[in-house]
Amino acid sequence: MTSASSPPQFVAGPAQFVAGPAEKVPEPRPAVDYAAVKKVHLIGIGGSAMGNFAGMLQAKGLEVRGSDAGVFDPMRSNLERWKIPFAEGYAAANLDWGPDLVVVGNVTRRDNPEAQAMREKALPYCSFPEALGEWILPGRIPTVIAGTHGKTTTTSLTAWLLEASGKSPGLLVGGVPLNLGTSFRLGEGPPFVIEGDEYDTAYYDKRPKLVHYRPHHGVLTSVEFDHADIYPDFASVQRAFSLYASLFPADGLLVAWGEDERVTAVLDRCPGRVVRYGFAHPQLPCSDAALPLDLEVYIDQIEPRGVSFRLVKGIAASLHGRDPLPQFKPGETIGAFLSPMAGRHNALNAAAALTLALDLGCTIEQLQQALPQFRGIKKRQELRGEVANIAVIDDYAHHPTAVKETVAAIAGQYPGRRIWALFEAESNTSRRKVFEDVYPGVFGGADQVVLCSPLHKETDKLSPDQLMDAKLVCQRISERGTPARYIPAVADIVDTLAGELAPGDVVLAMSGRDFQGLHGQLLDRLRQRFGET
Repeated sequence: MTSASSPPQFVAGPAQFVAGPAEKVPEPRPAVDYAAVKKVHLIGIGGSAMGNFAGMLQAKGLEVRGSDAGVFDPMRSNLERWKIPFAEGYAAANLDWGPDLVVVGNVTRRDNPEAQAMREKALPYCSFPEALGEWILPGRIPTVIAGTHGKTTTTSLTAWLLEASGKSPGLLVGGVPLNLGTSFRLGEGPPFVIEGDEYDTAYYDKRPKLVHYRPHHGVLTSVEFDHADIYPDFASVQRAFSLYASLFPADGLLVAWGEDERVTAVLDRCPGRVVRYGFAHPQLPCSDAALPLDLEVYIDQIEPRGVSFRLVKGIAASLHGRDPLPQFKPGETIGAFLSPMAGRHNALNAAAALTLALDLGCTIEQLQQALPQFRGIKKRQELRGEVANIAVIDDYAHHPTAVKETVAAIAGQYPGRRIWALFEAESNTSRRKVFEDVYPGVFGGADQVVLCSPLHKETDKLSPDQLMDAKLVCQRISERGTPARYIPAVADIVDTLAGELAPGDVVLAMSGRDFQGLHGQLLDRLRQRFGET
């Protein structure tokens, strides 16, 4: 998700240099002969990326097994359907089947019994990003979507545009694109579209995952502070994305949001072509007053069915040493499009995906037909159900910018209806105090706001005074004019809303997890109340 306007600079940490993942050097380990590997064990196979990768390796003809502390749906059902054996609970004995290679998941700690056993046995091991880079990406066109927001949406949309245009792309994404029905696919065409995560790689390799993906084409949607558990300050986040930009080859293409200097500050590191996209600012000259754009987005209409917009080549494109859009003239309309995704931010995500697809050989006509057919992604503005004209929507938003843009998008999609914004602080950053002063200002598009207690993890090392004070946040939201309530338990939120919701209301429940089952529970209670089956 990108921001539709210049957001406040959410910066955490001191201004002086603090080493982050971009400066880390991996620990030495046994060499891996990938060509000789026949049997692979994945530690942490229950995660979305690891589980999907297991399916991808099996599709390549490898024998695959794995383990995790717990394997839950939908990945549990996927692994069972693919007939990939997995153990629940970590144990050294899980490696007794004799794998040639162990893939170490990001959640794996150094003292994990299987990690200890693989080191004692001197088994070759690698991370999931390394294996992807070594096994899957050679001979392909790695198309890597990076940024603080919008990665899953832009990755899924790019893959769909390429697929609908006959390019048969490979795909690996953290969500489930509804058009494609799967989070991974090998594909037969040259492009391989990957969600480029800036989180660290493994316990022995603290570099961002995306450094292993060898980007040739890519997008940088946004650069903001996030992942407070591994990034000490905003500068370390920006250096990680600067490293990403530096990986593109001279003939590659990086499509970057050009309206935010936190993004444009890293673009000088990119050796390849760069397209800076953003909303047109016709009232401003192309000068220091406005960041120069190569691709301008003009919104024509925002309506419940989506956003109509035009892409126009900016005059800045002709100022570069090499024009990144040579097939169009400055000021020329590239095409008019209809995006079914709500929100101005999603028009920007669509513009980035369209630009990549054009450069990868799709035609304007193909893209104009494909974009309106995009059905979205699970947990991204996903309508989970509707009872008595009460809509219940599930969304992944957890960062303040994501929450702000998602609330605005849903309010625009359901004009005149009462919006209930529910929020669970569950990520390693959102449940910390780092954004406690920012959250009160991002719910302005809602009519009612409800927050539950920040998620507590059994392995939590955070003390209570390090956790976000959700009650205080609600108090400050109310002081800004939007009624807000702190209801600690999800069961009590369901009880409250089941009695207070009225026909026409829209419930937007935002959580990076499943909000402890709130969506399904609420729909069941509403069916009981209104006598629907």
